[in-house]
Amino acid sequence: MEGTNDMDTILILGDGGLGRAVEIAARATGGLAPRVLGRPPGGRHDPSQLMGTDVVVDASRGDAVVSNVTAALDAGCRRFVIATTGWTADRASVEQRLEDHGAAAVVATNFSLGVVLFGRLVDAAVALFGPLSEFDPYLLEWHRRSKRDRPSGTAIDLATRIIAGHPRLGDGHALEVASLRAGASPGMHLVGFDAPGETIELRLTARDRSAYATGILAASGWLTRASREPGIHTFDPIVDELIARQPIAA
Repeated sequence: MEGTNDMDTILILGDGGLGRAVEIAARATGGLAPRVLGRPPGGRHDPSQLMGTDVVVDASRGDAVVSNVTAALDAGCRRFVIATTGWTADRASVEQRLEDHGAAAVVATNFSLGVVLFGRLVDAAVALFGPLSEFDPYLLEWHRRSKRDRPSGTAIDLATRIIAGHPRLGDGHALEVASLRAGASPGMHLVGFDAPGETIELRLTARDRSAYATGILAASGWLTRASREPGIHTFDPIVDELIARQPIAA
């Protein structure tokens, strides 16, 4: 599908910090024509305002995802990147709508390349420290004071990874997870393993939302380069492609 003025068109639903970061990154590419829409007065976008879009990026709020996806599908949109968190309860409903309309979406709690690779490092760390009974795992996340969901979607994903791979968790032992909401931090996640004589910590700190925007645009490109199966896709295949094309120096 060709966009306006021979450019791919990208529609960003959500005019907050993330939405604006995606807009800035899209304009910087020179090959995208981004459009940003804030929350509509009636709570649901008019499908007529969403037509003619190659990719819809949802950067809104968890309680708006179902409505946004439904309106965009009604407008004929078939490619989505859902970067919003806090809508886990609606995931099955959204996926069914996508499949019914032959539409595909890339969904992630965090579109940072660093976050995905950080998760893989955490998997390796759990495999190393899990069998050692003296090391207790823990997770701390810190976001801006206005962030609604706690723990964050990224923290939930990391906690799920730790619990799944740790031999002592889920069997009468809980993972200690702490959430901090203060200031303007765009996001910090720390996974640690503490023993009586030493502590090992893995920390990922976001300086701004540009890393998220870069990943969202990569997901948009992945959707438009080839036909994808209807339904929900993870961000991992896109990350694997990026690593293959641009190996990370040792």
